[in-house]
Amino acid sequence: MAITTETPTIGVVIPAAGRGTRAGHGCQKAYRRIGGDTVLNRVIKLFRSWDANCPIIIVHHEADTSLLEASIDRDFNIYSTTGGVERQLSVLQGLRFLSSLPHSPTHVFIHDAARPFASHRLLNDVLESLINDPSTGVIPAIAVSDTLKRTDSNGLITATVPRDELFRAQTPQAFALETILQLHETATTSNSSYTDDASLFEEAGLPVRIVPGDSQNLKLTYSSDFEEGERLLRANSQIPVSVPDVRVGHGYDTHSLVPGKEITLCGVKIPHTATLLGHSDADVGLHALTNAFLGAISAADIGSHFSPKDERWRGASSDQFLKHAVLLVREAGGVITHCDVSFVCEKPRISEHREAMRDSVAGIVGLDSSRISVKAGTNERNGFVGREEGIVAFATATVVFPGVVL
Repeated sequence: MAITTETPTIGVVIPAAGRGTRAGHGCQKAYRRIGGDTVLNRVIKLFRSWDANCPIIIVHHEADTSLLEASIDRDFNIYSTTGGVERQLSVLQGLRFLSSLPHSPTHVFIHDAARPFASHRLLNDVLESLINDPSTGVIPAIAVSDTLKRTDSNGLITATVPRDELFRAQTPQAFALETILQLHETATTSNSSYTDDASLFEEAGLPVRIVPGDSQNLKLTYSSDFEEGERLLRANSQIPVSVPDVRVGHGYDTHSLVPGKEITLCGVKIPHTATLLGHSDADVGLHALTNAFLGAISAADIGSHFSPKDERWRGASSDQFLKHAVLLVREAGGVITHCDVSFVCEKPRISEHREAMRDSVAGIVGLDSSRISVKAGTNERNGFVGREEGIVAFATATVVFPGVVL
């Protein structure tokens, strides 16, 4: 394997493709918020504040693409790629991507997506060790201080394990990029299970040096870890804590029903005995949701942006209006986290088309469909809705903005 003698240049690989939800809240821990920001975005900000230009590769699950984009602050040197079933395969994908860049670095820091509290001091210590010996792997670690016991399957102690020379490994773990990439490529044919990347160096008989770890470099795994993380944020005045600025916009729209053969609701065309009357395609669902987004940023209503007197919008598809509102929200600094659309109508039966509508809205807004709700109720034959003279839609949009720093 090639050993480099160059002054190290650094890239970062962050494996975040795991599906573990032991931290609670029903989501992958990297996308859970702590102190007003996602765990993953805190990790990205850590490295970006340490090195303004190093390439950062995020390895995510293929189902999390929209969630990832809503959870991080991108710049020109932040890349993403999909991972594998196991951590080792995800790291391999990240290393391959990093190696394929036009000006790939000589060395790589591989860092857990769930460790947002590493310090610049720790990163500098790892880098200094690389500079002193670029061919040796480097990991931060903390000496074990507790007495260790080995037990049998019944929980009975069988031995006391000497704790001398035992350490708890942390990340980032740093290596020559070409070397660790070759080791990961070889590992794909092995039946071994690797809990960290240094294990591959050790198995190959290559040296790995320990630098002192940091007790605050906490890995967020369980709910109790997040509680401890919140305490760390409040205790460390150098790490600002922000309160999320969550805004909820509400939208309403209604259109009359007239004879026709098709109706459009939330971007889905449905065969029907009537159609909705309007200047555009009269999609009450998308109109209501557009109003909800505009409401979340105090940007008036849909008619102020798309006048029904403007011939440009005659017969227009309403996804244009919703995309415009989404763009305004993002330009204002907001991150859309959830949409809810409710119809009041006698017909058609919304339940038969609900999933298609959720997928349609998800595609327009750029969210996973799990964050889109579509539901309906009748008006019990009362009023103009009950007489099937029109359809009403209500919508709610939840948008999160950068919080207030405490």
